[in-house]
Amino acid sequence: MNSHSLNKHYSCEVCSLQFRDQSDLTNHIRNHTGEKPFACDVCQSSFVEKSSLKIHMQIHTVKKPFSCQVCDRSFPAKSQLKIHIRKHTGEKPFACKVCDSSFIVLDALREHMQFHQEVIPHSCGLCGLSFKCESELTSHIRNHTGEKPYSCDVCGSSFKEKSKLKEHMRIHTGEKPYTCQVCGLSFTRKQNLLRHQRTHTGEKPYICEMCGTSFIQKSNLDRHIQTHTGENKLLHLKGQSES
Repeated sequence: MNSHSLNKHYSCEVCSLQFRDQSDLTNHIRNHTGEKPFACDVCQSSFVEKSSLKIHMQIHTVKKPFSCQVCDRSFPAKSQLKIHIRKHTGEKPFACKVCDSSFIVLDALREHMQFHQEVIPHSCGLCGLSFKCESELTSHIRNHTGEKPYSCDVCGSSFKEKSKLKEHMRIHTGEKPYTCQVCGLSFTRKQNLLRHQRTHTGEKPYICEMCGTSFIQKSNLDRHIQTHTGENKLLHLKGQSES
């Protein structure tokens, strides 16, 4: 039996998530019911958890010790600063498993998921995923078939989506539409700009679950994890044996 399962005794009757403590389950259920029992006496904002109210109350005390290095806005809680920084970096860590939309905060994802509870008429006959629009289904099916209908007239590279071809063409034209507001550097891809901006904000969103070390890029985290798994060493030994 999995040792982790022994530590989870309280199960949500709505979504089946399990929790170790009754209090954690109670807080979680409020996400389904919308109940927010902890209200601010100053502005009447209300919250699911008492800890969230405590953080909110700092807004009324003027103390805002956590400052954004990009735009100089300040926040009473480090967690609020972290969320704010995502507006600069474009990071959206909360992803929808149905349509691949992603969001800055968890509440936005929860609100989005309500759309998927409606009837979704276009289903993939290969994997069962469903989509609201036929165009989304068509694009998805190309992941199974490997079809790449959008071709570059310059080098012949082909792509599944028209947006990817447009992005690729910048390699040939030299266009760099994404500019860093801090230092002025420009990039061909938005993702490259987001990665660059982390050098200004210091944000390292990719965290090793084994030791807690964090990284700016996912590829750096992947390489780091190999130091725990010994994969690099095994590959090195394999190379020696084959030489």
